[in-house]
Amino acid sequence: MIQNNKIKIPRAEIGVLGGSGFYNLLDPSVGGVKEYEIKTPFGSPSDKIRLSKVENKKVAFIPRHGVGHKLPPHKIPYRANLWAMKKMGVKRIISPMAVGSLNPLIKLGNFIICDSFVNWNCAREDTFYTGQEVEGVKKSERVAHFEMAEPYCPELRKNIIKGAKKLNIPYHTTGTVVVIEGPRFSTRAESKFFTRSGWDIINMTAYPEVALARELGICYANIGLVTDYDAGLVGQKGIKPVNLKEVIKVFNFNNERVKELILEVIKSIPKDRKCKCDRYLDEAVI
Repeated sequence: MIQNNKIKIPRAEIGVLGGSGFYNLLDPSVGGVKEYEIKTPFGSPSDKIRLSKVENKKVAFIPRHGVGHKLPPHKIPYRANLWAMKKMGVKRIISPMAVGSLNPLIKLGNFIICDSFVNWNCAREDTFYTGQEVEGVKKSERVAHFEMAEPYCPELRKNIIKGAKKLNIPYHTTGTVVVIEGPRFSTRAESKFFTRSGWDIINMTAYPEVALARELGICYANIGLVTDYDAGLVGQKGIKPVNLKEVIKVFNFNNERVKELILEVIKSIPKDRKCKCDRYLDEAVI
């Protein structure tokens, strides 16, 4: 296990952040999966980091809620998770997440490859650039303002879309996720407001991961896995109140399919990056 700087940190090329109920990418009992503990300036990640190989590519996996869902959304150590990935050399992160639908055209079981987000919380540490001394951040770069017009890596999104098409998974190529603080769900009034605003899905964890990945120069894309219709849609034609039994059924089905999709995407990811995800810092420092 990695406990101090004297022990070499393992290397990985691709990172995966598992969402609710998604605690393993590959079965650790089958061999080839090693577990590591990595300390960061921001504390420990959500759980041990599992390292494995897929198509000869090294993949690091962190269940963002911890195994057994021990961390609520507002207590997840987002900065530690992303920092650990960066220290391992990860250049691309795939981030599946359970979401609720705000749009009646986005059905249960659909996958959303998001192209934008709306941040609806203000209590989370969402930057490495606080003006204070941080390991690995130069004094001249401790304040930075990052562009977020296109928050998700276009290349990685294309890979995910191609994978979903190949596997015949019902998907949407665009979508805006509104990220609420949690852990409570929205009221019906809040949910109706989000829908009227034109946003597509709702979630509690999609932010600040995307912003932190941008700051670290890591390509990042998320996959929204629709498990239910949010409160504001209930009562519309064909949409019934949330039933926990049905949610869990969709939930488990989605997680099995997203594992298959992620493995397909990893196989197709090229070695070199042609996007600008690793160059945003050059434009962010005054």
